[in-house]
Amino acid sequence: MRYDHEDIPESAQLDLRGRRALVVVPAYNEEDAVAGVIRDLRRHAPWADVLIVNDGSADETSMRARRAGVTVIDLPVNLGIGGAVQTGFQYAYAHGYDMAFQFDGDGQHRARRLADLAAPLLAGEADLVVGSRFLRPRGMTARGLRLVGIKMLCSAISAVVGQRVTDPTSGFRGAGRRAIELFAQEYPQDYPEPESLVLMWRQGLRVREVPATIRRRRRGVSSIGAMTGIHYMSRVLLAVLMDAVKAPVRLEGEVA
Repeated sequence: MRYDHEDIPESAQLDLRGRRALVVVPAYNEEDAVAGVIRDLRRHAPWADVLIVNDGSADETSMRARRAGVTVIDLPVNLGIGGAVQTGFQYAYAHGYDMAFQFDGDGQHRARRLADLAAPLLAGEADLVVGSRFLRPRGMTARGLRLVGIKMLCSAISAVVGQRVTDPTSGFRGAGRRAIELFAQEYPQDYPEPESLVLMWRQGLRVREVPATIRRRRRGVSSIGAMTGIHYMSRVLLAVLMDAVKAPVRLEGEVA
């Protein structure tokens, strides 16, 4: 679809200054949402290539993404969000991308907000930018036991990394080249979003949060239900504490 100049969204006019960007979309059984997600990305973030990581879906997710004309990686089995996202970072690193953005395949994230993630990366102010639902709470955030668990996790991770963290479970984020290299080598599999913040801290890389809003899930359900929230958070807290004492990963060009 073509747009007249006056119809082009402001987010679509982002100047990458010669850098290359990739949007990594992990998708598991998202046949009803994936085409709409791709349309949203093309309208609001045409400056980025799109990679769908089909995480062993049993439906037509892969076929519908291919029909939309984007690159698709089909994982032979369901690896979960950590494995799917790391596959995307490995692709981004191998193909020389300067920025890689994580973007959910269920339609909850807003493509027009990707420019907000990109700005600190382009300015050299951060290695990882996280879209936080709680910096300016609007739209859908969290409530009940899940909100209590997130606040507990915020306090624990903030204490570990020495800076304020408001949304450690956000899957809306952008990584610069150094973070792409790190995540291509090592990326948490069990609780990737909160654990990856500790991983960044261990490496001495910079993390910044920017305000973000998400849409209410239209189809499907969260993998973290209200009844399992407290159990989930207790396990995440343990994982975070274990991550904090691990040795850093040696990246390319670093002196031993």
